[in-house]
Amino acid sequence: MSTSLEMKNIQKFYGPLHVVKDFDLHVQPGEFLTFLGPSGSGKTTALKMIAGFETPSSGDIYLDRRSIVDLPSYERRIGMVFQNYALFPHMTVGENVAFPLTVRKATQSDILEKVGRALSLVKMDQYVGRYPNQLSGGQQQRIALARAIVFNPSILLMDEPLGALDRNLRDHMKMEIMRIQKELNMTVVFVTHDQDEALTMSDRIAVIDEGRVVQVDDSKSLYRKPTNRFVASFVGESNLIPCRVECVENGRANIIVAGVQSRVAQLSGQASGDAGWLFIRPEHIDICPQGQGSHVHNSLEGVIEKTLFLGEMTRYLVRCGGETITVKQQNRGQAHLPGGTPVTIRWMPQDCTVLN
Repeated sequence: MSTSLEMKNIQKFYGPLHVVKDFDLHVQPGEFLTFLGPSGSGKTTALKMIAGFETPSSGDIYLDRRSIVDLPSYERRIGMVFQNYALFPHMTVGENVAFPLTVRKATQSDILEKVGRALSLVKMDQYVGRYPNQLSGGQQQRIALARAIVFNPSILLMDEPLGALDRNLRDHMKMEIMRIQKELNMTVVFVTHDQDEALTMSDRIAVIDEGRVVQVDDSKSLYRKPTNRFVASFVGESNLIPCRVECVENGRANIIVAGVQSRVAQLSGQASGDAGWLFIRPEHIDICPQGQGSHVHNSLEGVIEKTLFLGEMTRYLVRCGGETITVKQQNRGQAHLPGGTPVTIRWMPQDCTVLN
């Protein structure tokens, strides 16, 4: 049975350093929720407080509405997977996975059954007699996952578990973790600074900046509708261009950006005369040589500063007035535009917004 998690007004101080601030979060039973933020943002400290390795300076933490803040870590029934796996080098795979059951004084028959089931779930049952130094990084990661779930924890915490793997193996393990989580209907809190991991794996993402949760949303909403400049710049690639709101009418606005009037379909509370930042994703901008293409309301003239071929797409850095704007174009037979080409870039009002 999956478990809910709630963190209420959590604060954490290390002396004068305030590392977790006003932390409020509710994780639904069976949900895969990711803490996403840069190094030093407080996400791992928040995870350690859930696990019981750190104590909040104030606030409370609940599992299924029961406060656990005063419970020692070994009584919380929480599984944990670390970035370095933390396997015991002198123990076999079977002994490593059995360890949580051994310290809980499970019977030998129960241990054999549960270890076999956990290893089968991560597709590592044939390695039961090997030692960690005889396994690849990806295999060690699977064993660490098996050990974390073997005692049927109420919730699974994962702290940067894919950080030590190469890209192909990391992509494969993302799918495996998602499969296991769905198969067990397990509540998971996952910590990463990698936006691709967060966007791919999560039901919801909590973006953390300087110890605070600044936005919690599903992947699509977070990517398409960030609530502030930090989220817009940290999640995916974005253009954030200084602008000024000229007038507001029926939720839409005319703005001045790079000296040219443009139209936006969304604001984040600005009024006429306010300064802001035009937010638009590079893939939502079209590019063509000047004098070509149809006219749309939002367009700027510029010159390509740099062209970067990325395989499936090309990234253009375009100088428009005093601003450099990033444009991504899928390579589907379009002509390749070299540096120095005068171009027009265009975008639709519904694909942009103004952020504070």
